[in-house]
Amino acid sequence: MSRLIINGLKRLNGSAKVQGSKNSSLPILSAAVLCSGESVIHNCPDLSDVRAAINILRFVGCKVEFSGGTLVCDSSNIRSCHIPDSLMREMRSSILFLGALLARLGEAEMCLPGGCEIGPRPIDLHLKALEELGADIRDDHGVFRCTVPNGLHGGKIALSFPSVGATENAMICASLADGTTIISNAAREPEITDLADFLNSCGANVYGAGDGTIVVDGVSRLHGTSHTIIPDRIAAATWLSCAAATAGRITLHDVIPSHLAAVTALLEDCGCTVYTAGTSMTVNCPRRINAPGVVRTMPYPGFPTDAQAPIMSMAAVSRGTSLFIENIFENRYHHVNGLLRMGANIKVEGRAAVVQGVPLLHGAQVSALDLRGAAALITAALAAEGTTVINGLLYLDRGYESPEEVLSRLGADVKRV
Repeated sequence: MSRLIINGLKRLNGSAKVQGSKNSSLPILSAAVLCSGESVIHNCPDLSDVRAAINILRFVGCKVEFSGGTLVCDSSNIRSCHIPDSLMREMRSSILFLGALLARLGEAEMCLPGGCEIGPRPIDLHLKALEELGADIRDDHGVFRCTVPNGLHGGKIALSFPSVGATENAMICASLADGTTIISNAAREPEITDLADFLNSCGANVYGAGDGTIVVDGVSRLHGTSHTIIPDRIAAATWLSCAAATAGRITLHDVIPSHLAAVTALLEDCGCTVYTAGTSMTVNCPRRINAPGVVRTMPYPGFPTDAQAPIMSMAAVSRGTSLFIENIFENRYHHVNGLLRMGANIKVEGRAAVVQGVPLLHGAQVSALDLRGAAALITAALAAEGTTVINGLLYLDRGYESPEEVLSRLGADVKRV
């Protein structure tokens, strides 16, 4: 098993390019199933979750080549509506293939998806949305057998929560449905807009992505296209957190500043200075930041739940007390035990965590238990005195492309062994 060894107290300084978005690439790869032809997807990050999606694409009959950040997927000859358990359980986003296979083949069979254990993430919103489009879904002891006996048709989908995954599944499936679909209380994340741009480039008619209501006018066929995935705002937020924890000054290239507004506003409240110039962003951080105060995770454009963990590590070495309130996932504090081992002062009560900043953390041997928790441990290790050994890199590699190389370019003393 691989692990990271980090010698802390190195002030980050330098520049790095931000990878393509994990949370965009996975739904776009699922949507590629809809196309009768070849899709070329640029800026695709090389992550274990992306590799898992590629394995699913190949299993159902796609020809896939992936090299140098460009993925070519030929979906001309989809042959299987079944995805085996072993592939489904590799990642959470595998559930997005349900809507894609239903739309392309009229049937799908798969089990519940896998992913990080960060609290209940039921798929009932996905299933209800697809049923509104004409799907007949039956649960056979954990295996979902789905058909569209009367064909897919447009429908009115009212989500009780603006679920990103359910919004994406509905958009993908509705693209080949007969008639118009209206998705209300839709998720507004930038990744939703990126998926809509991909679908529209393939010949779909998706309107309103990024707003609370999305309209999809179904078409009979989609074709291949060329598309460039947006930058990963969560990876960018992680590197900004690392800079703030180490009194650093870094420049990130290939970012979309508006996607990071909630994070950069918080950093400025902590005493950091943030400069933007086109698709570049520079953050200059004081010797010790002020505590961020109250941090509430919310659906976009609120503060992202995926950035909560590394920001908490930053707050652990701040001046003052912070209150974190996790409103999206109830078990998203797995990283706290690792931070406590490193000397942080954190008390958790349900969905709330009180963080009293300390002047210095110390190195320790810790283990990541989920993707963003791994990022939190890295952030803390960079700000800690001595050496930290981080295990559980299988979680880290699900969402960060060569993180040790990015951090090394920024001046960190980090190596993978």
